[in-house]
Amino acid sequence: MGLITERGSAADGYEAVPVPLASDEAAESGGVMLRRRSALPTRRSVLCLHTRPDTFVPEDLAGWYTERGFHFYVADLRPQDGQRADRSRAGRFARLDAACRCLREAEGHDMIILAADSADAATAAQWCDERREGGGGPDALILSSPVFGRRLRRGLDIGCPVLVLSAADGQASGRPRSRRSKDRRAIKLGPHVTWLRLDAGLDGQTDGAGQAGHGGQAPGRNADRRQFFDEMGRWLGAYMYGGVRDQLL
Repeated sequence: MGLITERGSAADGYEAVPVPLASDEAAESGGVMLRRRSALPTRRSVLCLHTRPDTFVPEDLAGWYTERGFHFYVADLRPQDGQRADRSRAGRFARLDAACRCLREAEGHDMIILAADSADAATAAQWCDERREGGGGPDALILSSPVFGRRLRRGLDIGCPVLVLSAADGQASGRPRSRRSKDRRAIKLGPHVTWLRLDAGLDGQTDGAGQAGHGGQAPGRNADRRQFFDEMGRWLGAYMYGGVRDQLL
């Protein structure tokens, strides 16, 4: 597979992986996944959910995973040229079903970690809840700076381990959290959830063009970004060795 975009674009360095849908799945086409291979021999993968047209996956996130023995995939659910956006939940879920099936059957991976941030977190969480019975879902779910809004009015029952990373109260916006804001602890995701609120926040993420996020510093040099990766690494290490404990920090 060749690179799917012109050199120097946000997705430069990724390969296109066609994702066919099953005949009974509710979407017109499975689209593609973007793939960046790890240089290490591994059967572990990360599937990063991506639905927004104006952003792309931070470069340092993909590099962090591939350096640690995970093949990194992007579930590209953005509408392709000439296609209308598939905003239905059934359509997006069908595409995620097809992506995970492709990772296990065609790509040969034993472990799939689903990662999502911001508004994509609600889609990822709802899909994992729907796929609790009967398999087909990921082995773990990592949500960073989730924005659940009103989309999670009822509690979910996600069967796999879940890590939620968010800024400490008020960090994300620079203002104290409103008293009327819904407490994150009130969002019920399942029985195996680790909530981590990072004092340094989650700033320092980069956009697709490689520009620094809020701090104006180079990727990976911000103290907040280091804390983000350190905490994620600790949780993954514990999860892979079977030592994750449910906690609320």
